[in-house]
Amino acid sequence: MGRHHELHAGPGTVHWGIFDASLPPVLEIESGDAVTLHCLSGTPEVLPHGRFEILPEHLEVHEKVPPEPVGHIMTGPVAVRGAVPGDVLEVRILDVQLRQDWGWNLIRPLAGALPEEFPDKRLLHVPLDRERMVAELPWGVDLPLTPFFGVMGVAPPPAWGRITSIIPRQHGGNMDVKDLLPGTTLYLPVFNPGALFSAGDGHAAQGDGEVCVTAIETCLSGTFELHLRKDMELDSPRAETPTHYITMAFDPDLDDAAKKALGDMLVLIQERANLSKEDAYTLCSIAADLHVSQIVNQHKGVHMMLAKSALHG
Repeated sequence: MGRHHELHAGPGTVHWGIFDASLPPVLEIESGDAVTLHCLSGTPEVLPHGRFEILPEHLEVHEKVPPEPVGHIMTGPVAVRGAVPGDVLEVRILDVQLRQDWGWNLIRPLAGALPEEFPDKRLLHVPLDRERMVAELPWGVDLPLTPFFGVMGVAPPPAWGRITSIIPRQHGGNMDVKDLLPGTTLYLPVFNPGALFSAGDGHAAQGDGEVCVTAIETCLSGTFELHLRKDMELDSPRAETPTHYITMAFDPDLDDAAKKALGDMLVLIQERANLSKEDAYTLCSIAADLHVSQIVNQHKGVHMMLAKSALHG
């Protein structure tokens, strides 16, 4: 068992709206250590007035950390000692917890899947009942909560420079895959010494597609166990739940993202079982599911899920 570290969100431990290989780590840990990241979500304009609690560090970050025009508040980066480009970072998602009693959803003009039909801004504050683990929607429905992080990623290749946190890419980032719940392991290719892992963009609940551009956004705490894998090679994120394998891909074209997620699943199947490429293709057609992760982050996201029982019996 490794050590457990805790990283609170604050002006010295967050970066807002960007991924950048030149950002220095705010914590360095050993492979196998666990770290709890306390995270924030939202600009000053989304904060509610009245009965909801607002975390004091949220206000402090708003005051002291200049934001990019759009993007996420991420806690990190966390360096894993010994990580070098070409490694894989294994991120075991141990726990995800709500930090507050509200979330927010925003319809933003010129954004989302149907901007021409929804030209006006609408900000909705949603009460979150942490005992019953439901969102109290204004039309009278209590929606079960399944908190997860929309953004988990390592620093991108140095040649990319400073990139927005909005667009998911090979380094992970704004993947918005709602299946990345506690008990899941995420695998990310490493592009920089230390890997430089960050997380943010807490979601209390989200549908596949995230069509209006936001989920129920909220502040979360996540506990992650980080392991270096020098026996793996990846060029895109993968994940593994207790029951399923997941490949994921991101591209401006939804068809191309789907093809890439499928292609990666064919590779995974051949790695995990003695199947030909033709048999892997057949298995995907009869047993694997393509999901649209999101269609609103410039690069569309698609992930493919294959039940382990379909591959291993």
